[in-house]
Amino acid sequence: MAVSTSRSAVLRRPSYLLLPLLLSPPGTARPGLRPQSSGPPAMQPSPPAAPHWLSGLRFDNRALRALPVEEPPPGGDSAPRPVPGACFSRVRPSPLRQPRLVAFSAPALALLGLDPPPPLGAGPDQEEPEEAGETPSRRVSSAEAELELYFSGNALLPGSEPAAHCYCGHQFGSFAGQLGDGAAVYLGEVLGAAGQRWELQLKGAGLTPFSRQADGRKVLRSSIREFLCSEAMFHLGIPTTRAGSCVTSESKVIRDIYYDGNPKYESCAVVLRIASTFLRFGSFEIFKPPDEHTGRKGPSVGRNDIRVQMLDYVIGSFYPEIQAAHARDSMQRNLAFFREITRRTARLVADWQCVGFCHGVLNTDNMSIVGLTIDYGPFGFMDRYDPDHVCNSSDTTGRYAYSKQPEVCKWNLRKLAEALVPELPLELSEPVLEEYDAEFDKRYLHKMRQKLGLVQLQLEEDRELAAALLETMRLTGADFTNTFCLLSSFSVALEPAREAHFMDRLAQQCASLEELKLAFRPQMDPRQLSMMLMLAQSNPQLFALIGTKASVTRELERIEQASKLQELSPAELIRRNREHWDAWLQTYRARLERDRQSAGSASGWDTERVRVMRANNPRIVLRNYIAQNAIEAAEQGDFSEVQRVLRLLEKPYGEPWEDDADGLLAAAAAADSGEAESRRSYGRKPPLWAAELCVT
Repeated sequence: MAVSTSRSAVLRRPSYLLLPLLLSPPGTARPGLRPQSSGPPAMQPSPPAAPHWLSGLRFDNRALRALPVEEPPPGGDSAPRPVPGACFSRVRPSPLRQPRLVAFSAPALALLGLDPPPPLGAGPDQEEPEEAGETPSRRVSSAEAELELYFSGNALLPGSEPAAHCYCGHQFGSFAGQLGDGAAVYLGEVLGAAGQRWELQLKGAGLTPFSRQADGRKVLRSSIREFLCSEAMFHLGIPTTRAGSCVTSESKVIRDIYYDGNPKYESCAVVLRIASTFLRFGSFEIFKPPDEHTGRKGPSVGRNDIRVQMLDYVIGSFYPEIQAAHARDSMQRNLAFFREITRRTARLVADWQCVGFCHGVLNTDNMSIVGLTIDYGPFGFMDRYDPDHVCNSSDTTGRYAYSKQPEVCKWNLRKLAEALVPELPLELSEPVLEEYDAEFDKRYLHKMRQKLGLVQLQLEEDRELAAALLETMRLTGADFTNTFCLLSSFSVALEPAREAHFMDRLAQQCASLEELKLAFRPQMDPRQLSMMLMLAQSNPQLFALIGTKASVTRELERIEQASKLQELSPAELIRRNREHWDAWLQTYRARLERDRQSAGSASGWDTERVRVMRANNPRIVLRNYIAQNAIEAAEQGDFSEVQRVLRLLEKPYGEPWEDDADGLLAAAAAADSGEAESRRSYGRKPPLWAAELCVT
C-alpha cells in the first residue's frame, strides 16, 4: 500500500502503467516491486532480560495444537516455497535495528489483561546526553522498552510460538494459488483477564515461506495507517481486528511506491495485531483443485482430513453455540456455521457502507472467517460522496468500488461455499447464500434510520428517503461524513433565521467548482485512451479480455463532466445545490413530522432523535489526509500527531465540533492546544490537496 506524500507535486501513477501488472499472473515478478534491504543485516540481539510488564501474558496456543504445522527445514530456512499438508509453518521474526515505539493503544492492550502502560514520554528524560560530543541516548519507561523489544520481533515472549499461516485466495476475481502470511507472524494466543482468547500477530516481521517475491517487511506509512484504522473502526462500533502497538526502526527497505522507476528507502515498521483469530475465507481454499481459469491449485488439494480438522477447530473455538446445538450432526453444524458467517458478513459490509468505508482489496484472502474487518491495505473513507468511489488506485476496473462492496462480499461467500465441499454440499449452502441480500438490507436500513433520526416509526418509504438523500449528496458533491453529522441540527420547526443558517452550513459541505474540476479531470493518458477506443472498434474480443471497458467508460464520463463544468459558474452551482437540498429536506421534514406525531412527547422525541443521530453519525473518521499528516510528521521522527489522531479516533461520536464553543472549550481543557486544533480542523471538510492523495 502506498500513499503519495507530496502536496505541491503529487505523484499520480498513469493508469496505463497498471496494465502490465493486471495482466501478469499473481506471484510473478513485477517491475520495480521487489523491495531490497539496505545497509548491513540486522544483528541478532543479545539475550534479553526477562519481561516485567509483559510477563503476565498467558499463552495457550490452541491453533497450533489443533491444526497441522510444518516444521522448519534444516537451518530454519524461511525461503518462499509451497507448504503442502499444513495450516501453519514455524518461523522466527527477523530482528530490526534500533526499534522505536511510535504509538500504542491502551484499550487494545487491555484486552490481553495488561495494566495501562504510562503515556509515551513518561519515562525518565527521553533524550539524555552522555559525555560531551557523544550521541544522546534514549531513556524510556520499562513498559515502552518492552513494547519496542518484544513487539518489534527482536525477542520472543515466554510461551510464544511464532508461525506463519498458509492460505490461498481469489485476487481481483482470479484464483491466485498459495498466498499465506507473507509479512505477518503468528506469535500465539493470549488468555485475557475475562478468559477470552486473543491471537497476536506481528505484521512486517520479516520473511516467511509465503513471502513470494517480497521481503516480509512493512514500512512506516502503511503501518501507521493500519494501526490507526484498526482502532478507528473499533471505536466506530464496527467489528475489526485491533492494533496494540506500532514500532518503527532504523532498518530500511527500498520501495518503488508507484512502480515508476523512482524507488526510495523507507523505514521498516511492525504492527501488533490482535483478534480472536486471523483465519479467513482463503484458509479453506488451500484444498482447491486446479482452477479452470488460472490452472493454479491449493497446496493441500485432496486433503479433506485437514479441511475437517479446520472446520472442527473454527466452529468449536469461535462458534461454540453452533457446536453445542449440532454436536451429533456435522452436516447441520456446518450449514449453521455457513449461515452465521453469511449473516455476519452481510451486517459487516452494511456497517461499512453507513460510515463510507472502502476496504480496497476485498479478495477472499482478506475476508475474516469470524466476520471482522481484516487486513487494512489501500482502504479509504469517502470524502465527497460518490457511489463509484475507488479507494485503491491500482483497482483500475473498479471491482472494489464503494457501491460494489456488498455484491463482492457475497461473491466471496460463494467461493467460501465452494471451498467447504464436500463437508457442506452446494445444494445446502446456496439457498443460505440467498439470505445474504435480505440480511444486508435489514441491517443497512436499520442503520440508515438511526443516522436520519427516525426513532419512532419504521416505514417502507424510509428506503426511498435514504436513497434520495444519497442521490442528493451525489448531485451536490456533499461530504459524506459531515453531511450526516450536520443533519442532527435540522428540525421540523426551524425558525427562518436558523433554517437559513443551516442551509448555509449544508452548502459549505457541497463540493465547490474547483473541487469538482479536480475530481473530474481526465486520468488517462490521451494516447492510451485513443488506443483503447481504437482497440474496442477493431478487436472487441481482445478489448473485453483486457478488462478495461469499465475504466474507459469512466474516463469518457469524466471528460464529458469536465466539459460541462467549464460552462458552469460558482453562483449557478450554488443555486443548483440549494434546489436539490430544498427538495430533499421538504420530504425529510414531512417524514420527521410523522415520526414526532407518533411519539407521546414531542420534546422527548426530539431529545432521543438527536441522541441517536449523534451516536450513529461520527464527527471524525480516518480520512486519508488525516493519516497523511501523521505519516509525514512520523517520517521526520515526530510521533505526536499519530498519538493525537489516535486520541481523536477513540471518541468519534458525540457533540458537533463546529459551531460548538462549549464543546471546543471542553476539548481544549481535556487536551493540549494541538489536540483542540486537530478537533477543529479534522471535523471540517478536507483541504483541496487531500483529493490529490493516491493510495495503491
